[in-house]
Formats: sequence, structure tokens, C-alpha cells
Amino acid sequence: MNLSPAWVPFLIGEGFEAIHWTQIGSPKAKDAVIMQWARANDHVVFTHDLGFSALLAAGRQDSPSVIQVRSQDVMPDAIGADVIRVLRQYEDQLQSGAIITVEEMTSRLRILPIKR
Repeated sequence: MNLSPAWVPFLIGEGFEAIHWTQIGSPKAKDAVIMQWARANDHVVFTHDLGFSALLAAGRQDSPSVIQVRSQDVMPDAIGADVIRVLRQYEDQLQSGAIITVEEMTSRLRILPIKR
């Protein structure tokens, strides 16, 4: 499931650079295409889809970083405060390469590349 474009003004309002994929490319683009763009343009992928993390793990890649939201309600008014907390808490790790899972009131961090 794609995240709403409503996240863009929310994140910008909190001082973060943000762009929704539909402003860049086709909504039907494969995950690998989105990941390639994010890596080439030094962006973090913010998603509700577990496929992006699976691509990183399978390819043992060290970028781009991925933040995945795992919540029933994925709108900014429901989980936005948790996302902002995680963005600020793990800023260095996101710049270096990480997968961060954000749930209501909790988060998990995995440093890239994922080693088996």
C-alpha cells in the first residue's frame, strides 16, 4: 500500500525534505526502480510496503535507507509524531544506511547491509 501524498507537507512542515514518488515517476513503477532513484538521489524511501526492505536484504545493499510504517492507520495525524521522533533519533543511521520500522510507540533499527 502506498503512503498518502499528505505526508509531504507534514514532513516539510517539520523541517524535512520530502517528495512523493508520484511527483517523480509512474505510480506503477517497480520497487527496484524506486530504490534505484532513491539511491542515485540520496533519498530515504518512506513506505508501508515490506518489499523495499526485502530488496535491500536480498541484495545485501547498503542504500538507500528505508523507513517502513507498520500501523493500521498510516496517516500523519495518527503516526506522524512517531515518525518525526524516529527521523530525529536515527538521523545519522539513515544517512549511513538503515532500515527502520516504525510502529505506534516503538521502532526497530537494522543497519545496512543486512548480514546473514
